[in-house]
Amino acid sequence: MFKKIKIFLEMIKIEHTLFALPFAFMGAMLGSYVVYGHLPTWQQIVWILVAMVGARSAAMGLNRLIDRTFDGKNPRTMMRAIPAGLLRSGEVIIFIVISLVVFFWAVTQLSPLAFKLLPIALFMLIIYSFTKRFTWLCHVVLGMTIALAPLGGWVAVAGRIDWAAIVFYIAITFWTAGFDVIYACDDAEFDRKEGLHSIPSRFGIPRALKIAQGFHVITAAGLISLLFITDLGWWYIAGVIIACAILFYEHYIVTPKDLSRLQTAFFTMNGALSIIMFVFTLVDLAVKQWW
Repeated sequence: MFKKIKIFLEMIKIEHTLFALPFAFMGAMLGSYVVYGHLPTWQQIVWILVAMVGARSAAMGLNRLIDRTFDGKNPRTMMRAIPAGLLRSGEVIIFIVISLVVFFWAVTQLSPLAFKLLPIALFMLIIYSFTKRFTWLCHVVLGMTIALAPLGGWVAVAGRIDWAAIVFYIAITFWTAGFDVIYACDDAEFDRKEGLHSIPSRFGIPRALKIAQGFHVITAAGLISLLFITDLGWWYIAGVIIACAILFYEHYIVTPKDLSRLQTAFFTMNGALSIIMFVFTLVDLAVKQWW
């Protein structure tokens, strides 16, 4: 049983939860502070955590199930659980259904607006896995899907959508799209061969990396803009400066002629960025609330 659990956790890349979860908590903190003037309750944080785990597990399970044929052809992914025969499609479907039940149950414990927006979230969780088959904008669709985490965190506690929430959503959308473009450079040749769409396969790796830089400029602009539409202060500013430095370094270490540090740029840098932004925002808001 433990071996099977380990295989499922590997399938959904549970460690990649570091990308979206800190931003989901950050969205909840900002929403609660902007609307109510205080940080969210521990109960709200726990239900957001449960909802995030359920939604992300369902999304990754769907992605692995939908892409199983292509994964089996790609040398980089052919040892994933389904193409390698470690999991059957039926087992993954059951896992997806259970994950969605957990997600829906958690959302019912949060704001009524969060529950009303469930169909949109479910649609995005499903559709993003298909977009690579017909558009090179698949990276942006993935970004729009993952950015539902911070927007969902905001809505879950605030019960409404403000301009700050929209700006935050756009910033995370293009942050995700940018690092996904970088990651997709590894599969550019395979995507062209199989007729799949991506920015690297459509425009080539040099131009793709430039586009990723442009996406991350939008991210930086969005994070900076939050300073002018919320009550965030110096601690948040420090976090943004560090985040922008990480984005700069991420693009510095990956070049068209050297993709050897792509994994570092994809996972290590972006995992650190999300945690740093969460921690500095938490400190900023905590200082304002308690002092």
